[in-house]
Amino acid sequence: MKRSLVLIAAAVLVAGCGGAGGSAQQEGTGGSPGQVTLEWWHLSTAEPLKSLWDQRAKEFMAQNPNVTIKATVLENDAYKAKLTTITQSGQAPDLFATWGGGVLAQQIQAGLVKDISSDVADVLPNFTPAALSAYQFDGKTYGLPTDIGVVGFWYNKKLFEQAGITEPPATWSAFLEDVRKLKAAGVTPIALAGKEKWPGHYYWAYLAMRIAGLDALRQAAVDHDFNKPDFVAAGQQLKALADLQPFQKGFLGAGYGTPDGQAATMGNGQAAMELMGQWAPATQADAGEGLGEDLGFFPFPAVEGGKGSIGDAFGGGGGLAVGADAPPQAVEFVKYMTAMENHSKAVEAGGVLPVLKGEENAVKDPNLKQVATMLAGATGYQLYLDQAYPPAVGQQVNDSVAELIAGTKTPEEVTQDITEVAKSEG
Repeated sequence: MKRSLVLIAAAVLVAGCGGAGGSAQQEGTGGSPGQVTLEWWHLSTAEPLKSLWDQRAKEFMAQNPNVTIKATVLENDAYKAKLTTITQSGQAPDLFATWGGGVLAQQIQAGLVKDISSDVADVLPNFTPAALSAYQFDGKTYGLPTDIGVVGFWYNKKLFEQAGITEPPATWSAFLEDVRKLKAAGVTPIALAGKEKWPGHYYWAYLAMRIAGLDALRQAAVDHDFNKPDFVAAGQQLKALADLQPFQKGFLGAGYGTPDGQAATMGNGQAAMELMGQWAPATQADAGEGLGEDLGFFPFPAVEGGKGSIGDAFGGGGGLAVGADAPPQAVEFVKYMTAMENHSKAVEAGGVLPVLKGEENAVKDPNLKQVATMLAGATGYQLYLDQAYPPAVGQQVNDSVAELIAGTKTPEEVTQDITEVAKSEG
């Protein structure tokens, strides 16, 4: 029986790697090390990270002529599917993207991830505790963070003004009223990538946090029971939003970073809001035109009468984990990627938020500074549910919430379906 997994406090974004295990290191003539190939998969398909991560790999290879890094860059869903296929076959990439939490814990339990505690002991004090927490289990370290942040609402100030909205909503009822105002003004309120499912789960997760509270979500990870009134209420509030038909035309078939997807719809000024993580501005600019000074950010609203605090944040980031059979150079590359002189360049470029102590001043973008401030003052933190829980449970959350948004599942059916999978996994 798999051990119960409590929800992890924080997580981090990603650059990962692929291949079905490390290349064997061979000794060349004269005792010099032979050539080593590291397969690296990562999710950074948008600028600035795509180019920055490529540059880091080239620099590392230049400093280590016997190492070849082969990078495979995949978007979110393709990455998850490919990693799942490999790990289910009993193998793991040399370097791979991870959000930590229950998914990483399951990979560790399967013996697929290297314990890098002793290898990184010299650099661990450089990281903030929140950034590290999603990659540490039972006092051991299984990855290093490259990003941390929170999910919140990114909004178009010009479209809000057009609808007569003078300030972002602080409560859920005010949010729903603003959705009505936007629709009345002929503005599409929300961009959503319905095809990819994970962006939709943010709504149910945040509503569950605001209504039931963080402790209830943590308890559900232990007792595998989501059939509770507050979780049903979260679904009812999401249904109330969906019933307003707030999303762009064709949202059920829309991707996230595609030319006609969620980020482009937002970046091209065709929707007023999107609920997304700290990478949203960069992806909006990459997939669309970008909003520049018209882009604003506000936290997910409080739900009147709810047990959760508006100061509780939901999100994650990403990190780098090393396959159990990877050669030593894989760990060295992880340390290289997260060294201050290298990682701070990604922070300055607006690609990631600080994970190292003292990086705060490198944040230049005013919206990302607001996210960093929100993160620093968070009263509680919840990792993405599709990463906090074991993979099958997280996938069921995504699937069931997508069906709720599409109108094919009731709030009660959502909690029942998640509970059934949670109990079977528990």
